[in-house]
Amino acid sequence: MELKVTDYSIDADGVATVRFNRPGRGNSWTARMNLEYRWIMATLDDDPAVRVIVLRGAGKQFCVGADFKALNFYAEEERDYMATVDTSAAAQPGHGVRPEYEQDLVWAWGLRKPVIAAINGPCAGIAVAIAAYCDLRYAVAGAKITTVAARIGLPAEYGLGWILPRLMGVTHAADVLFTGRIFTAEEALKMNFLNGVFEAEEFDERIAEIARNMARTVSPQAALQTKRQIYAELMEHDVGACIEDSKRRIGQAMHQRDFKEGVAAMAEKREPRYKGVGKGDQ
Repeated sequence: MELKVTDYSIDADGVATVRFNRPGRGNSWTARMNLEYRWIMATLDDDPAVRVIVLRGAGKQFCVGADFKALNFYAEEERDYMATVDTSAAAQPGHGVRPEYEQDLVWAWGLRKPVIAAINGPCAGIAVAIAAYCDLRYAVAGAKITTVAARIGLPAEYGLGWILPRLMGVTHAADVLFTGRIFTAEEALKMNFLNGVFEAEEFDERIAEIARNMARTVSPQAALQTKRQIYAELMEHDVGACIEDSKRRIGQAMHQRDFKEGVAAMAEKREPRYKGVGKGDQ
């Protein structure tokens, strides 16, 4: 696919960096960006050389939400919104794991690789949902965040009414969804939306350090199975079933190369040499 509003790169450690690339328009979200983003993520997920994916915006903004021209398009015309956001003909990253994941944005839970949202600047609207479905979230100090929808006459979008209470608790989720107010990265950290906040001058290096450490030391098979557990168990009401499932997964893992390599690396006091996961690994 020809990439016009996104780009990506992969470094020697297996860290892939994906960028929303419309810096002149705040990296605002468009249908084209959605198609490209899905294609990139499907491509990276199938590549065994990729261990970790970092998502960020070009320049000093993460994503300011839906492009204003698109909002005007819906405001001024009687359009069928559902028809315009149909992605059935697009790439289908993360599909084939659970039916619940086979929807816009939540497909990130079906990926094989951990995804880090590096919120390097303003994050609004749909961008909050994109970050929410990533596995880890970090932001630059002072970054402004807003769900915004309530202030333009819309309800919570893309499942934010489901995911934010689970990340932040109902009290904080109700605050940011009902008011649509702007809150800072520092406040988001206190509300448990973020894993960390870093000053601008160290942000890129801190994100790179986290991603490199995961790529070099974490078993890709273990990361894959842990990801499968976290999101499936969000929907599970039987803790005993989760325990039995974890025992089953541990039993399977003990027969795999990554376990033997991890134990050997620990005994020999060296970094492990793991094999990556790609297409066909579940």
